[in-house]
Amino acid sequence: MAADAASIDANTFQFFTRNPRGGKAKDIDSADVEAFRALASQAGIERFLAHAPYTLNPASKKPETREFALAVLADDLARMEATPGQMYNMHPGCHVGQGAEVGIELIADTLNQVLTDQQTTTLLLETMAGKGTEIGGTFDELARIIQRVNLKDHVGVCLDTCHVWDGGYDVAERLDAVLEELDDTVGLDRLRAIHLNDSKNPCGARKDRHACIGEGQIGFDALVRVTEHPALRDLPFFLETPQDDLAGWGTEIAAIRAARS
Repeated sequence: MAADAASIDANTFQFFTRNPRGGKAKDIDSADVEAFRALASQAGIERFLAHAPYTLNPASKKPETREFALAVLADDLARMEATPGQMYNMHPGCHVGQGAEVGIELIADTLNQVLTDQQTTTLLLETMAGKGTEIGGTFDELARIIQRVNLKDHVGVCLDTCHVWDGGYDVAERLDAVLEELDDTVGLDRLRAIHLNDSKNPCGARKDRHACIGEGQIGFDALVRVTEHPALRDLPFFLETPQDDLAGWGTEIAAIRAARS
């Protein structure tokens, strides 16, 4: 992963901890960890973001689904300690008709069972587009989860530009206002990472369809402004754009860097 990132001149990367649709994770090999550390050091990669499988739903009405989410989260967070001080991102979950408040309580309960005082990993709750019964489509919902978490110092937020745009937050024309609202609800100090994506949809569509940078409704210039904003520019940015190969992401990285003032 570090070698792939370095090959496209990236200084960070994101990866799935296991198949994004679920399944058993590969056993950790200490030799692999040491090889990664050496490559990352050579490439100047200090921070990375692990992503939980999409299948996790700690807000489900089915006990077995919640138990699966609990087991995977606990296992992933334990495995993350092989590379201390990194970040782990998850979609909060879907309440599947139980109502947002019930879902929020279930998510917080799961986090309270998996977070530990000893961990060095920061768990990030991702901003969502609000489609269906997704929780996290508003900053307030994320804030309400965090308020119920006991070990708040171990929890942060990952802002996805496509998701917040689709959720009705206009990061193209009202970026300052959006960040002020985030600060008033969650707190900008909890914002630890950005998923930098364009969107195929108009603002507020609640559909979650990512587009390549500059090929969607947010637009290239607006996304460059996101990377330059004083409150955001020092955070790690991760592309989740629908490219066919590494070279496509390399082209996006080069274009964004060239456009930054």
